[in-house]
Amino acid sequence: MNKSLITNLIALALTLAGHFLQQPLLLTAGLFALSGAVTNWLAVHMLFEKVPGLYGSGVIPSRFDEFKQGIKNLIMEQFFTEQNIERFLKADSGVQPDLHLAPVIDKLDLGPLFDALVKAIEESSLGGMLNMVGGVAVLQPLREPFTAKAKSKLEEMTREAEFVRLLREELGQPDVMAEMSSKVEQVVQQRLDELTPQLVKEIVAQMIRQHLGWLVVWGGVFGGLIGVAAALAGV
Repeated sequence: MNKSLITNLIALALTLAGHFLQQPLLLTAGLFALSGAVTNWLAVHMLFEKVPGLYGSGVIPSRFDEFKQGIKNLIMEQFFTEQNIERFLKADSGVQPDLHLAPVIDKLDLGPLFDALVKAIEESSLGGMLNMVGGVAVLQPLREPFTAKAKSKLEEMTREAEFVRLLREELGQPDVMAEMSSKVEQVVQQRLDELTPQLVKEIVAQMIRQHLGWLVVWGGVFGGLIGVAAALAGV
């Protein structure tokens, strides 16, 4: 429902009805309501669109860079501050956190780890005995079981309280915190650079146009009341 359009149509209908029915009270109320509604509608419209000859219109597209900088400042200063990150990392809710590293660990290629283990065995004192039974080839059937077991163990380790504590302590270091904030800022800036003036206008309009529509409604209501008061006062 377009509140602005409905309000303007009602005000116009009151004006026309007052004119054709020769009702001064209705006519004045309609004119005042129409003037209030149209004025407020134009003010809302001028926020998002450039109107030729009207200085200051199209403020959102024309202030595009300032809006982007404002969004960035809001995100970095209110959400991704070093204090907020540190508070999150050091928060003690009494519940063991789940870092959800299983999907990441599952994608790891642990083949080089198995190769390093085989190489270490080959170069150790056991290398001679290994050569007697066929060399490193006899260990290859163990590759899949080894990687599966290693991934399972890694996932288990990431759920341990001591691991989480050490991770939080390391991430809480000042140099790490600064690096994290810098990387977050880079990501935010990269995403904001993808925005266009038209997209920013649509985002802002979608958020607030619905609520600004009430300005038009109340402009028409109060304009009509002022019109009725003016007509009764004989102005």
